[in-house]
Amino acid sequence: MDESEIQRKRRENEELATAGRARILGLPYLDTREFENEIPLTEPFISTQEMHKDYIIPLQKGGGEEHYQFMVTSQTPRSLIQRMRQEYTDKGKKADFFLISNSAYKVFMLRYDPPVEIHYDDIKIGGEGDSETIASVSETLNQVSTEKIFDFLIDQADKLGASDIHIENMRGEIRIRMRVDGILHPVADIDKDKYRIFMGELSSRANVSTASNKPQSGHMQKEITRDGATHILNIRVETIPTMYGQDAVLRLFNFDESLLNLDFLGLSKEERAEIDEVISHPRGLVLMVGPTGSGKSTTLYSMLNALNTTDRKIITLEDPIEYGITGISQIPVNTNAGGSFAEGLRSVLRLDPDVVMVGEIRDADTAKTAIQASITGHLVLSSFHANSTAAAFSRMIDLIGVNPIFASSIRLVIAQRLVRKLSDNKKARPATEAEAKYIREVLSTASQEKLSGVDLENITLYDPVVTEDDPFGYVGRTVLMEQLVVTEDVQAFIRGDVADINTEAIEKVAKHNGMLTLEQKGVLLALKGETTLEEVSRVI
Repeated sequence: MDESEIQRKRRENEELATAGRARILGLPYLDTREFENEIPLTEPFISTQEMHKDYIIPLQKGGGEEHYQFMVTSQTPRSLIQRMRQEYTDKGKKADFFLISNSAYKVFMLRYDPPVEIHYDDIKIGGEGDSETIASVSETLNQVSTEKIFDFLIDQADKLGASDIHIENMRGEIRIRMRVDGILHPVADIDKDKYRIFMGELSSRANVSTASNKPQSGHMQKEITRDGATHILNIRVETIPTMYGQDAVLRLFNFDESLLNLDFLGLSKEERAEIDEVISHPRGLVLMVGPTGSGKSTTLYSMLNALNTTDRKIITLEDPIEYGITGISQIPVNTNAGGSFAEGLRSVLRLDPDVVMVGEIRDADTAKTAIQASITGHLVLSSFHANSTAAAFSRMIDLIGVNPIFASSIRLVIAQRLVRKLSDNKKARPATEAEAKYIREVLSTASQEKLSGVDLENITLYDPVVTEDDPFGYVGRTVLMEQLVVTEDVQAFIRGDVADINTEAIEKVAKHNGMLTLEQKGVLLALKGETTLEEVSRVI
């Protein structure tokens, strides 16, 4: 039996009970189901407050102005009906009363007095030390109705462009923080009793337990409609027990397949050409390295989208699936429940894919399986935790040892960071002597070709300007990308031909071959006025 049939039967039973009650009370029974949503509403001759207080609704005026009809329920005071009858009689008028069900009463009241849609103030993020904004947002959140607060918070985070929401239990309140453009901002301190609302919603939507004393991972989706457009928000949920209760972090992935495009990453022509050349080959291994939140997934998905043609079979293994892409077979791997990237990769290779993406290489088994796949006719893309491209080789060698097959399989390593961009309020100034010395030193190994148009004699830098409407002086983020194309010189380290395998030696060779490091890319971005040296230092 479906939900509508259950509701129909429930209403039928209620009407039968109301008819029986009418006989006991000596009132005529009125079944309103046929017309309750269509009949024109009578011009009220009693107030809305009276309708709510006394469970009474005007039905119509009949037989001229002297005849009035009312609908009442079993909750309407009998004394009220008697008094109204007498009052209308004393005035030479007539009042008739009909008993209706409670459900019928609710339908009519929703028409006479529809609920007002409440619009809460948008959440704002203040600058450092701005306690007034935090207090204002806290007040707003504490006013939001319990059934709406969870959805309201997610909707506001999406509107602000936040990458994650942190819900943290303190001794006397719950602290809400949001990460916007890579920076974690305090947003509000809300009442402790909201805690069970958040955790109850997480429990039902993301399949995490509110009673667990272990860290948990979950996943949920929410449809966001704004300005007439709708998009799907993928939300990765992580919870962990703390002294005062479970803390939760909600990582938000704004899914828009059209934005997963290499053209939108702000790459230079040289960077784009290097990526295109490597991924156009039918085999090889491409690694993305960087910390959590550095945009690795977005870049990998953009590569997959570039490769996503009808003549290619593309399979991904992910924990969890962050973006759903049309035309690609995406397989979730639940590593918390005993799943393994290595085992999944061995399975999907039997399906003869052209391109495979492995969410993350975390262990030697996955690394060796990915390397094996990349030399047997598959292009393998994956992420790996390392601070830089050169460090990725050192870490991989620590993981699997000196491996000649790895040397022949790895084709490109990309290290990535996201830095905040200066807003249009930026202010130009000459670099200090210390800043100029630092900039010249960092760029000393860059080729003249890479420094084309850069004036290292008269260096101008830019600072953010903070205003009431622009409390940080930054807006959005841009990509810093260090690309190490694996040449014969670099392969020598991986094969073990060079005795001293270390990050500095590998980086020195790569820079000699024309690679710009993350630091050099960041400094060049600061010289263009797109960011600041402080921001580059913060992320690198």
